[in-house]
Amino acid sequence: MLNHFKQAVERLKEENRYREFLDISRICGKFPYAINNQNGKKIIVWCSNDYLGAGQNIEAISKAKEALDTYGIGAGGTRNISGNSHILIDLETEIAKLHAKESALSFVSGYVANDATIQTLAKVLPDLVIFSDAKNHASIISGIRNSKAQKEVFRHNDTEHLEELLKKYPTSQPKIIIFEAVYSMDGDFGEIAKIIELAKKYSALTYIDEVHAVGLYGKTGGGLSQEFGLSDQIDIIQGTCAKAFGTIGGYIAGKYEIIDAIRSLASGFIFTTALPPVIAAATISNIRQAQIDDSARKNLHKNVALLKAELAKAGIEIIKNNSHIISVRIGDAAKAKAASKRLLEDFNIYIQHINYPTVAKGDERLRITVTPLHSKEMIEDLALALQKVL
Repeated sequence: MLNHFKQAVERLKEENRYREFLDISRICGKFPYAINNQNGKKIIVWCSNDYLGAGQNIEAISKAKEALDTYGIGAGGTRNISGNSHILIDLETEIAKLHAKESALSFVSGYVANDATIQTLAKVLPDLVIFSDAKNHASIISGIRNSKAQKEVFRHNDTEHLEELLKKYPTSQPKIIIFEAVYSMDGDFGEIAKIIELAKKYSALTYIDEVHAVGLYGKTGGGLSQEFGLSDQIDIIQGTCAKAFGTIGGYIAGKYEIIDAIRSLASGFIFTTALPPVIAAATISNIRQAQIDDSARKNLHKNVALLKAELAKAGIEIIKNNSHIISVRIGDAAKAKAASKRLLEDFNIYIQHINYPTVAKGDERLRITVTPLHSKEMIEDLALALQKVL
């Protein structure tokens, strides 16, 4: 029996898809620096989803310490059985305010938020048809699969194809269009305005995954739909606390009736221990900071523009987009791994290579994330190192 497990791993190694996790220690207050525990060297992290460095926010750390002293470590149970601390209610109130929605619901991760919510939508809406962008995240795909609802996958960002599929169904049949605000690998934007227009035309609900946009776009960090002034026309906004807000957990926000139904019926919510109060406290602090102070957002986008310019100067081609995500396509799993390895060993630069199944075979890449805390010198050094390695 064990041979099956060994063979599965060997196949991954043969295809250069075996995942090795770099043992690092982030240094509190020194982001983007970390220690490579394999050799004790200080490295610069260039692939973190802690987009604003909020995981190192001193105010949030202070709030987390206060919560530890007040509540202890864990939540102590599911939300229904003893785990519903008042600070979680405050967190959901803050999330609803962030997105200007009536209500919000927190989950232990963004993956669970998508998976559990989408499954539950199919329980609530009879004969639901789900229209899903071809490049939607694995958590969305999982939710659709587990929902057993009828699905239609439209070509990525192809609203003409989406309309062709919508036309197949009567107006009276429940429908929902699920798509992302910022696609995490290529960094392109979802067709928010056009999808809203089609949803109105064909009586469909809209569900947007703002995971890679919350905190980074919009006047108060409410995401790309807020940036474009369209969030009020989205039925369900899904997001995460684990990226720009620097902690852990996922959520949905929308009208009270929708959120209440998900809260009451979603297995992934009902049967999971609640987020610890310490996490809720830190997250509230970071969300509030994002709403009152846009300096980190502005500095992020300034550094994104600077890095893109430096890479262009160095002759390094990136996947074109208008977002903060910078991808250098390698197109070969072994070469992508080798590039990542050399950057780490020769330059103390950590960029994790991205291989299948996160991206398609032949689309392997280095995915770079710059933050407000990367200096101009770091950015220039990175461009030079990439030029030498590539």
